[in-house]
Amino acid sequence: MPERASGAAGPLGLFGGTFDPVHYGHLRLAEEAIAHLGLTGVRWIPAGHPPHRGTPQVTAEQRLAMVLRSTAENPRFSVDPAEVEASAPSYTVHTLTRLRSELGAQRPLVLLVGADAFAGLASWHRWRDLFALAHIAVSHRPGFPVETASLPHELATEFGDRRTTDTAVLAAAPAGQIVTFAMTQLAISATQIRKLLANGLSARYLLPDAVLDYIQDHSLYRNS
Repeated sequence: MPERASGAAGPLGLFGGTFDPVHYGHLRLAEEAIAHLGLTGVRWIPAGHPPHRGTPQVTAEQRLAMVLRSTAENPRFSVDPAEVEASAPSYTVHTLTRLRSELGAQRPLVLLVGADAFAGLASWHRWRDLFALAHIAVSHRPGFPVETASLPHELATEFGDRRTTDTAVLAAAPAGQIVTFAMTQLAISATQIRKLLANGLSARYLLPDAVLDYIQDHSLYRNS
């Protein structure tokens, strides 16, 4: 399954998740990250076997297919199928190590996470090693910035030491900094979409038509 080129060797955004299913909130985060952070593109990395949550309702291959359909028309988006094709759990530190081997030690990599996920970063496998492998960019709601006081102590210390408001540093070094950015608030969640579909209700305009068509064609997220 070939991957589309992601652009020149500037900062590359990395966007992992279960995408169960992918929706406009995901797409808008990736699009705004490019604009706010000066990224050359975003590589989407659907998780094959996410270790921190229950088994998704649909297969990893189906989630990958939906991400491919949702990103197909944006030349700055690429899709990495490696986690779906692997049999091992999808730990972020392992993914970043693989990408470092593939892309080289000097390519700036920027891991994109939401504020809620970032608040739980200290529970991730080998979380401190992430800073040697990538920058971390945290998206938050307008008017609700990430605050040190809201983070666990260990993470708050890293946040205070590594946070910068100068996004130019993302291109100047391959890893190690934390930046935050406000993104357009879209009150859309995959949980909400799954509930609507399970109850036979419309999810139109919450996710791309190409994804909704795939869901309908494969009878996904329906109550048995």
